[in-house]
Amino acid sequence: MYFEDIKLDYEIPIKPVEIKKDQLLDFARLYDNIPLHIDEEYASKTPFKKIIAPGVMSFMCVWAEYLKVDIFGEELLAGKSTKIEWFKPVFAGDVLSAKAVVSKLTDRNAKNGIVELTIYAYNQNGDLVLSDVAEAFVKKKIR
Repeated sequence: MYFEDIKLDYEIPIKPVEIKKDQLLDFARLYDNIPLHIDEEYASKTPFKKIIAPGVMSFMCVWAEYLKVDIFGEELLAGKSTKIEWFKPVFAGDVLSAKAVVSKLTDRNAKNGIVELTIYAYNQNGDLVLSDVAEAFVKKKIR
């Protein structure tokens, strides 16, 4: 989809994803090896009472499903930035549902523009667990 075809507030549904315990532990051991993510006994003494998913893993699970939608197709030039915020812990077995919303369009030059998407991810209880603001460079139509 070309930059000119993208509309502000356009919503992209993202397929729900389950946070599986084995994937959570594998990811945590590789990339976020702290007791809160891998040690059940330690986590039982925290306010969460059990291990929680690394925040980046929670985001990446949602992001992977978003990428399958491929709204930009071959018109995507490159990512520009991303900013993730976490609001609630994510546990093994949680199912995250999400949507991406076009939150800003910036006309950059004759060849491309910047599309800002805000992703909202909710757990199975409807609680917002994370949001992400991502920017991408997207081709314009050749005139």
